[in-house]
Amino acid sequence: MEGKNKHDKRNQQDDVTLVRVLGKDIRGDKKVFAALTQIRGISWAVSNAACKILGLDRRKRIQDVKEEEMNKIEEFVKNPGIPAFMKNRQKDFDDGDDKHISGVDLKMRHDFDIKRLRKIKSYKGIRHAANLPVRGQRTKANFRRNRKQSVAAAKKKESQ
Repeated sequence: MEGKNKHDKRNQQDDVTLVRVLGKDIRGDKKVFAALTQIRGISWAVSNAACKILGLDRRKRIQDVKEEEMNKIEEFVKNPGIPAFMKNRQKDFDDGDDKHISGVDLKMRHDFDIKRLRKIKSYKGIRHAANLPVRGQRTKANFRRNRKQSVAAAKKKESQ
């Protein structure tokens, strides 16, 4: 294999298709283990748990997965049978249950949480509103892109 690299090998493989899993398009040439992590809310640990619990071959490409296996994957992601410490929504604010949310629901729930913090004017909500770091990081030398442009920097750009 002189002059060929792994990218040439990928182009020689049979057609790559897009597979739609829970509203997310995933390249078909990805392995099942890595492809599941493309879905928002599915980490490497949850992906590994899904493969083990459902009995899937982690090295199989996602486009080669059968329809009934794909349905099993979607059901698992909607209602995973994993321990509470692996779930991404422990002791939910609304009802106190341990939940695992994925996809667009996770993004929406995250936005609602930030809006709630802003509304009650908690410390974290105020920091979110001011575009400052929320978790106690120092701000002297870091987070410069979030700051408003200073008057001196604006004058310097005008003179150039």
